[in-house]
Amino acid sequence: MDFAAEGLMDGLEPEQRAARGRLLQSLLDQGVALEELKAAVAEDRLVLLPVERMLAGRYTAEDVEKLTGLPAATLLRIRRSLGLPEGLPGEQVFCQADVDAARSIRTFIEAGFDEEAIAEISRVLGDGMARVSATAGAAFGQTFLRPGDSEDETAWRFASMAESLTDAFQPVLAASFRAHVLDNVRRTMISGTELATGQLAGEQELAVCFADLVGFTHLGSELETRELGDVVRRFGEIAASVATPPVRLVKTIGDAALLGSREPRALVAAALRLLDEVEAADLPTVRAGVAWGLAIPRSGDLYGHAVNLASRVTGIARPGSVLCTEEVRDAAPDFDWSYAGRHRLKGISDGVPLFRARQPKTPASTGEQDANRPAGSPDGHDSTDGRRPGPRGEPKKPKAGRRRR
Repeated sequence: MDFAAEGLMDGLEPEQRAARGRLLQSLLDQGVALEELKAAVAEDRLVLLPVERMLAGRYTAEDVEKLTGLPAATLLRIRRSLGLPEGLPGEQVFCQADVDAARSIRTFIEAGFDEEAIAEISRVLGDGMARVSATAGAAFGQTFLRPGDSEDETAWRFASMAESLTDAFQPVLAASFRAHVLDNVRRTMISGTELATGQLAGEQELAVCFADLVGFTHLGSELETRELGDVVRRFGEIAASVATPPVRLVKTIGDAALLGSREPRALVAAALRLLDEVEAADLPTVRAGVAWGLAIPRSGDLYGHAVNLASRVTGIARPGSVLCTEEVRDAAPDFDWSYAGRHRLKGISDGVPLFRARQPKTPASTGEQDANRPAGSPDGHDSTDGRRPGPRGEPKKPKAGRRRR
């Protein structure tokens, strides 16, 4: 075939044309249609086409139903829940791993799981796997992409490594899932009421902490994309490291982290440790808000009043501070507390008294500090509308010696 006449060689040097010609001919010999080759070239994904074909399916939903007994409609609903396209009617989008998964899903249904529960699990799994696959894909490219490689060399190396490493990654996923199930079991409590009713309680009393990087949006205009990604990655690592039992890292969302615990004191300690470790890592300053109240654990996340309140408190916290509600202060009296005033928070009609937490002072340096300081002398906060006085609160500048662009 004359690939140049088909417009598949435009803009290439002679050596590049030869390499692309070899790759195109190999793919054509394997049965790839010319239109698919043209689409891959136009979208700059020709090098990844062998990987795509290696991972592609060979069964339709109806094929999987015949092999496993799981209805095709259920299979397609689960695929949608995973965030994946169904494919056209009769399209072969399922592989052998999907057949094995369908058999497992049927086992769950026969054990008593309803389809709503399976769909919810699938949604959470899809969210997590999308992030895992994107991260693994980026690491794969950084590892196996070599300077000066031709298209055909890169394409077949990627396909070979993907084939071997995809299977090798499955035990890693299984081990991670098992470890997280064990961790969740150790954290979960089942009360006598829940045993009597056969239903888990929808709400739990929890301490909830929101923490975010101050000035992150502004920082985005100063740093290159990769440096900004490094900041987010390092912040997430630190948030995970301070979340030791009984504190749990619920999630990170870019420049913010959500943590929860049944023990307010442990959560305040984790928040203070987060501030210290972020400071030591030369990252932008963190602020945190901690509240106590009812929250609903759902799909690995937390919802409810305590979560909303912690978010509101974080929004008015000063950079480098941990600001807490009165209930948290009362439940963790051994910290060094200072009164931060009453604040009007969105969705709450009355002013909410807030307190700043610090590590306990050593006996040698301690002067008595009243955590119930009168409202007229709050710790750096306006006591009526939550606005912070003075010029404090600017994002921390990167330290000298660490190059920022």
